Amino acid sequence: MTQSARSVLLLFGCLALIAQGGQARAAEAKAGAAVTGRYRNLFVEAGVPAKDVAKKLEAAFQQLFHGDPSTEAIYYAAGRNANGELAYVTDVAHHDVRTEGMSYGMMIAVQLDKKAEFDALWNWSKTYMYHAEADHPARGFFSWSMKTDGTPNDETPAPDGEEYFTMALYFASGRWGNGSGIDNYRAEADRLLTDMLHREILRGRTKRGPYACGNMFDEKLKMVRFVPGLDRNGFTDPSYHLPAFYELWAQWGPAADRAFWAEAAAASRDFFQKATNPVTGLAPDYANFDGTPYSLKWNAGAANFRFDAWRTAMNWSVDWAWWGKDGRERGLSDRIQAFFASKGMETYGSVYTLAGEQLRAGHAPGLIATNAVASLAATNPRAKEFVKALWECPVPSGKERYYDGTLYLLSMLHVSGQFRVWAAR
Repeated sequence: MTQSARSVLLLFGCLALIAQGGQARAAEAKAGAAVTGRYRNLFVEAGVPAKDVAKKLEAAFQQLFHGDPSTEAIYYAAGRNANGELAYVTDVAHHDVRTEGMSYGMMIAVQLDKKAEFDALWNWSKTYMYHAEADHPARGFFSWSMKTDGTPNDETPAPDGEEYFTMALYFASGRWGNGSGIDNYRAEADRLLTDMLHREILRGRTKRGPYACGNMFDEKLKMVRFVPGLDRNGFTDPSYHLPAFYELWAQWGPAADRAFWAEAAAASRDFFQKATNPVTGLAPDYANFDGTPYSLKWNAGAANFRFDAWRTAMNWSVDWAWWGKDGRERGLSDRIQAFFASKGMETYGSVYTLAGEQLRAGHAPGLIATNAVASLAATNPRAKEFVKALWECPVPSGKERYYDGTLYLLSMLHVSGQFRVWAAR
């Protein structure tokens, strides 16, 4: 064989190896971190030493959970009972305890291996928020808003809390194993997930008057409801759609319902395309199941991109990072980051119409955080600017530290590759 022929063969061999490597990387991206176990640390990719990332994440947790109770902390110890220590996460500005914050707190705790804080939050939730009464219309669910003394402001549930409770409990089962009673995390998650899908309609009285409550998902459309109940509650909240979680429930949940959760994940991915503006990538706080914006007399602004909607980009981006099943989610991240970059990386506001008209100024840490999570799915190099913005953002403190702080910690976990799947046992 001539030298030139050998060179040609060598070249083709190299090209074949490059192609195989590219196919392997593509297959890995399609599978996602939930399958491969390889989670991107976007801070490290941007040049931050891994030890500095770990140090900053721990410092943020310590500040928000164990910092100055007047200006820094959102987590508060509340004594103990027969099940152990009690603690709650409070919305400092509104002086209440919400299932949103309690379940976020539990998720943060399990991801950071903080079992004592996890168990204390779960104990408080089961002790004060949970409805075990057979005749209560919210039986099997949690009051979404409580006073810090454990009395309810509203006895009705909000599905995002139940969704995060369920996922945090499954992860706790995987990370720490199952105990007994309320610490049998797997059994608690299975029960809650079953009620979320199958709870029959119950009617009864709450402190706010008569109420009818059913399951939390529309069985036909495979989508989460805004409020569990009758047809009058036939709308949703885009930020409640968590396909990354549904994929895991399709593997770990009660066997009879696993096909439903796989279909729910696909339905939410399609819904994100319908609910977001095709130019700005912004989603509304509330939407009809067809994706069109929805508002009510008591919340006329819900058709706009507001505080709930900050979380929607986080949800689709994590779904892409974990599962890699819908490449359209990458386009959504590029779109929303292009919009916010056009408004000024250090100055963009916090509330907009879906078409992009600013309705409220204020460069909010919670939105800075979730926009950084969008970088997990984004393809444009500008994504690194959003990661840098989160890295440079101080840990939230002061009056608004609850919502900004929980989104900050969740986002820091996602962006650092520390928000991981812990297979339920």
